[in-house]
Amino acid sequence: MSFSLYEDLGHDITRIDTAMLREELAACYLLRGGDEFAIIETGTHHTVPIILDLLAERGIARERVKYVIPTHVHLDHAGGVGGLMAALPEATLLVHPRGARHMIDPARLVAGATAVYGEAAFRETYGEILPVPESRVRTPGDGDEVTVGDRRLVFLDTPGHARHHFCVYDPASAGVFTGDTFGLSYPPLTTEKGPFILPTTTPVQFDPPALQASIGKLMALKAERMYLTHYGPVGDPDTLGERLRGQVDDYVDLAERVAGEVGDDRLEAALRTALRDYLFCQVREHGVRMDDQRLDAVLGMDLTLNSQGLAVWLRSRRAA
Repeated sequence: MSFSLYEDLGHDITRIDTAMLREELAACYLLRGGDEFAIIETGTHHTVPIILDLLAERGIARERVKYVIPTHVHLDHAGGVGGLMAALPEATLLVHPRGARHMIDPARLVAGATAVYGEAAFRETYGEILPVPESRVRTPGDGDEVTVGDRRLVFLDTPGHARHHFCVYDPASAGVFTGDTFGLSYPPLTTEKGPFILPTTTPVQFDPPALQASIGKLMALKAERMYLTHYGPVGDPDTLGERLRGQVDDYVDLAERVAGEVGDDRLEAALRTALRDYLFCQVREHGVRMDDQRLDAVLGMDLTLNSQGLAVWLRSRRAA
């Protein structure tokens, strides 16, 4: 099956590939309710033309987009917010209360990411990060609802990956737009056993008990599917959620073991090696036949980010 930037998923939902770094890495979603639309996640600033092209291709006037909804303000999810809002004159930004200030004034967000990646790499990956006028921003709390046409969306506060994270429950599709709370599941790792799922512990706010509670909160909805940002829809949330919760426990045990074996100067490298060994073993048990080189291409970035996040978590516990 050939890859497409757009895929209709049923239930008036379209998956859009954000074209960040590689195919099937990150997705955003166009959701229709009657004559109105919402865009959930935005990808980077480079994704904005892809979204606008889809609207034009389908004859959807930009004025009909009612909401832009990033699940949290990490730039692979919200980097395109400012550019998209500038192009959608009637849209309101719905963002977690803890993340709104970073969308209104993204200077600190940009400075932090630039310090990590460097100016050139940051611009290449994320592009320009534009501010959003405060008058166009709303901050739904836990349990708050909005309507898109005749369609109801429910917001759920779901910390653990980040404190500025919510998920969006869509009763019409019996689905949840999960951001990073319900982990990652890349299509190349799907086998006859189904999707392979793994947690994401990127810096700097990984909180294992909070993440466990948030995963449980999503499972309690008894939804039929989860719309992952990384990547696409997955079914059987109960099975995947139990697996994910077990993996969060495994990550914590692994991190604590490694921290007891190496000094701080070697912590991140040792964590990455241990995570790689753990995940490659799990992937192979799941039936994935890729060689190590191909697995590194699929999981390498997450291995680096997750080891960094675990290191930050360990150091923060030590400092507390």
